[in-house]
Order: sequence, then C-alpha cells, then structure tokens
Amino acid sequence: MKAKINDILPDEEVFTLVDGDPKKQKISEIIGNKKVVLFGLPGAYTSVCSAKHLPGYINNLPKFKAKGIDQVLCISVNDPFVMNAWGKANNVGDNILMLADPFLNFTRAIGAEVDKSSRGLGHRSNRYTMLIDNLKILNIQAEPDTGTCEVSAAENFLELI
Repeated sequence: MKAKINDILPDEEVFTLVDGDPKKQKISEIIGNKKVVLFGLPGAYTSVCSAKHLPGYINNLPKFKAKGIDQVLCISVNDPFVMNAWGKANNVGDNILMLADPFLNFTRAIGAEVDKSSRGLGHRSNRYTMLIDNLKILNIQAEPDTGTCEVSAAENFLELI
C-alpha cells in the first residue's frame, strides 16, 4: 500500500448511485472536512467481505459515532449499481455510504491494487481501513492478504481510534 499516515487522500473520482443514476464525485466532495472511516475491500458479495468486513461496520456503527466519526464509507472495485444493491441487501440504508471505484482510479492512487485474476476476479482492491480527518489519513490498517479481515475489521479498528 502506497498511502501512509499523514498523507492527504488523492482526489480521485468515485461513483455512488443517486435516485437510480450513477453520480461521479471527487473524494474531496464526499469527505470534505469530515472525520470518516473508509474501508476498502476486494468485492461486493464476496465471501469475507459479506460475512465479516461489511457486517462488522454495520454492527459497530454506533460505537464509531460515539468516537466522533461523522461517516463510514465502504469502497470496492465494483460498479455503482452493484455497490448499491449490496448495500440494500445488507440494510445499510444511509448509515454507510457505498462507493464504487469501477476503474480503480482511487485504488491505484493509494497503491491498494491487487491482481486476483487467478481467482477470476481480475484487478481488485486490497482489504484495508483508514481513519481520515479533513482528507488527511490519521491511521491505516491494510491486510497482508485479501482473504483475511483482522487489522481492518471494525472491532479491531475501533480500538485504534
């Protein structure tokens, strides 16, 4: 991972789904001067992402809010329709903003790209979690392998805030 503590996030474009239509926005427009937790993962509907990573953030959202986190964001190398559907399937509502990075612009800019072609996934994101305040990375925890969710898991990341 190229991104480090004290770096300013690269201002790449990502997508959300708004009223059924993809909306392209720069990271700075989404995060602004808020204190956020951004967690990245290899793919919506994939095993570890669906069983542990996303549910952990859903279940611990009140604890993040209690620690002064304005927003929790989930980003993956999927299209905005898939991220929206995955969010709905997991009842995230307005609690977690589901971001799509279909062209890997953000993922490559932070150095989180991994090649999972041997597993039929193509180029994806490594699994990580960041604490960001006013676009500055205060903490980052990246997994050594996309199949694990330990240092980036909500329960463990909470202890670092």
